[in-house]
Amino acid sequence: MDRVIKLIKNRSDIGAGTRGSDLGIDAIEIAAINKNSDYFNKFDFEDLETSNESIYNKNRSSSAERIEHVVKQCTRVCYSVKKNLQNNYFPIVLSGDHSSALGTVSGIKSAFPEKSIGVFWIDAHADLHSPYTSPSGNIHGMPLSAALGEDNLNCKSNVITSETQQHWEDMKNIGCKGIKVSAENLIYFGVRDTEEQEDKQIDKLNIKNYKVEEVRYRGLHLCVEEALARVAHCEVLYISFDVDSMDCDLISYGTGTPVAQGFNQYEIIAIINQIIQSKKVVCMEVVEVNPLLDNKGNKMAETAFEVLEAVTNTLISTVE
Repeated sequence: MDRVIKLIKNRSDIGAGTRGSDLGIDAIEIAAINKNSDYFNKFDFEDLETSNESIYNKNRSSSAERIEHVVKQCTRVCYSVKKNLQNNYFPIVLSGDHSSALGTVSGIKSAFPEKSIGVFWIDAHADLHSPYTSPSGNIHGMPLSAALGEDNLNCKSNVITSETQQHWEDMKNIGCKGIKVSAENLIYFGVRDTEEQEDKQIDKLNIKNYKVEEVRYRGLHLCVEEALARVAHCEVLYISFDVDSMDCDLISYGTGTPVAQGFNQYEIIAIINQIIQSKKVVCMEVVEVNPLLDNKGNKMAETAFEVLEAVTNTLISTVE
C-alpha cells in the first residue's frame, strides 16, 4: 500500500514535571538546519494546537497534574493521527512529553478498530502509573496504563477526587471506548528506571522488556526478530521512541528524566529499522527532547534528528 509521510508536530509539555520539551521539535528542526538537511521541507506537516498555557493555572489534582488539559491534548493528537491514517498518510508524530502517546495509540485504534495493535515502547521508563499509584502526578508516566485500561488498584497509594477519576476514565476512552492495546502486544526496549508499582504490573501483565544488557548479550537482531515474532498476530505496529532510552552520559542530559546505561543512537536506529522492515508499522513517534536541560548544547536534538532521518529513509523504502 502506497502511503505518504506526514509530520504531526505536537509542542505540548503539560504532562511532564519539567518545562521545556515543548521546545524539542524546534530544537530538532534547528539540528536539521545545522546539518544542511532539507528534511523538514520534504514532508507535509500539521501543527497541533496546545494547552501549554494551562501550566500557569492552579493545579486541581496532585495525583494527576493538569489531567483535564492532558485529556484535551491527547484527544487532539488522537483525531489528527486517525484522520491522517484514514487519508492514507504515514504519521510521524513529534511530541514534547510522552503523555501524548496515549493520543497516538488511541488514534491508531480509532482508525483500525477491528485490528490488533502491536506497540514497541523504546524508553527508559515503563509509563505504567495511574493517578492511583503515581508518586509524582506527572501524566507522562501514565500513558500506557490508560491505553491498557489498567488502574493498578492493588498498588493504590493515592486518594483521588471524583473529578480526577472522571478525567482518568475520559483518558482511557479517548477516540473509542475501551482498551487500545493488549498487554501481550506491548514490548519494551530499554526500560530500566521503574518504581515498585510498575514492576508489579510488568510481572502481573507479563510484559516483555528487552533490557539494554540483554540486547547486547544476545544480539540486537535476534532480540528484535524474537520481539516481532511475539506480535506476529498483530495486523498493525506502532513505535514510540522516547529519547531517554538512550544513555544520558553518552549522549546528553537534554531530556526530562535522563537515565544512564541506555542504548546509543546506532542501536536505536537498528532496532527501529528492523521493526519497520516488517512492513506492518503504520505510525511512529519521537518524544521528550528538552533543549533547556541539555548539557552539551543541542546534542540531544541533534542525536534525535540523526535517528529520525535514518529511520525515515527506511520508512520511505517501505511505505511509498
